[in-house]
Amino acid sequence: MTTSLNVAQLATAVLVTLVLPVGAAESRGELLYSTHCIGCHTAQAHWRDKKLATNWSSLRTEVQRWQANAMLQWSEEDVRDVTQYLNDTFYRFPQQAGALGVDFRRRSSLIPVMEGLLA
Repeated sequence: MTTSLNVAQLATAVLVTLVLPVGAAESRGELLYSTHCIGCHTAQAHWRDKKLATNWSSLRTEVQRWQANAMLQWSEEDVRDVTQYLNDTFYRFPQQAGALGVDFRRRSSLIPVMEGLLA
């Protein structure tokens, strides 16, 4: 009886593992930040009173500046992804039209972005 119960429990565990969605993977921006930045920049760096980032544009400028100081040679996409991660996690600045390289006023401009996400 215990053997059949163990087999049933194992089968249930396997099915649950296969059927339930896995937790959301870290974003590329979060991965880059946690790999290259978190060693010096704790969350407190983003909450301090004298922070230099005061809007989306200045946040992006700071990401660009610090990746250059660290000689990371990030692409524009990397800078955008880290900026997006920091904004979503800490700042919540409104984004300017085209800040992500997309003109949200034109639906056709979203097609290349969506295709890139699906590739």
